[in-house]
Amino acid sequence: MPHENLNDLAAFLAVARARSFTRAAAKLGVTQSALSQTIRNLEARLGLRLLTRTTRSVAPTEAGERLASTLGTRLDEIEAELSALSELREKPAGTIRITADEHAANRVLWPALARFLPGYPDIRVEIVIDFGLADIVAERYDAGVRNVEIVAKDMIAVPIAPPMRMAVVGSPGYFTGRNPPLTPQDLTAHSCANLRLPTHGGLYAWEFEKDSRELRVRVDGQVVFNSVFLLVQAALDGLSLAYVPETEVLPHVESGRLVRVLEDWCEPFSGYHLYYPSRRQQSPAFALLVEALRHRG
Repeated sequence: MPHENLNDLAAFLAVARARSFTRAAAKLGVTQSALSQTIRNLEARLGLRLLTRTTRSVAPTEAGERLASTLGTRLDEIEAELSALSELREKPAGTIRITADEHAANRVLWPALARFLPGYPDIRVEIVIDFGLADIVAERYDAGVRNVEIVAKDMIAVPIAPPMRMAVVGSPGYFTGRNPPLTPQDLTAHSCANLRLPTHGGLYAWEFEKDSRELRVRVDGQVVFNSVFLLVQAALDGLSLAYVPETEVLPHVESGRLVRVLEDWCEPFSGYHLYYPSRRQQSPAFALLVEALRHRG
């Protein structure tokens, strides 16, 4: 059998992992037609069908599953070793992929990167906004950013932000003719903007705590978003209440554009952590970024 081109094998693995030629082509930076031809040529050389294609989906065959399961770890190891060769360079280099939610990316990651990156022109960082809890190993991220409570125990977690609080807010106009909620249960009588979490396939239940008593309240309203910015905007426009990180709304509260309620039910909790697999071999570029992000307060 001929020696296979590693690029062709990597292309197959990208499609098998993404279950989509469109998403895999975008990730690899090639056209969908070129990627399809690469896979067809690979299948022809192997004499095996690796992928089952329909008009709506792509899935590995039994042979494809076997190849993907053994190939994935080996290609990841090769990529890690190649990245480690950057130690031989005078300057740290490489691409670092991070998944984070919108608030963490805007308020924590980007301010730190804006200070860090000018000093390391050969380091590239890709941030993917995602409210779900991505499998950073399977999706080939170098790291993720989430609240430490939801990070898997086998991950290394590095604090990159101070403790944070949530806030429930509405506009003065919204409260005209309405009684503000005094307890979380009162929210069921209010119009609330919901946040959809793709990982769970449902709407986020608002979380509260007071005197060691924890409550999760499922709210209802006219709008559902997957953007913190739009949650805040819905509150500013008087359409609904919003439950968001307090750093997103403090300026509006201080200016009087928003009114904060249930503040005594919004206790501080652990802030954002950068997490990555404990077995990950750190490149110099990644190690530098971790130290630049580390919270030392």
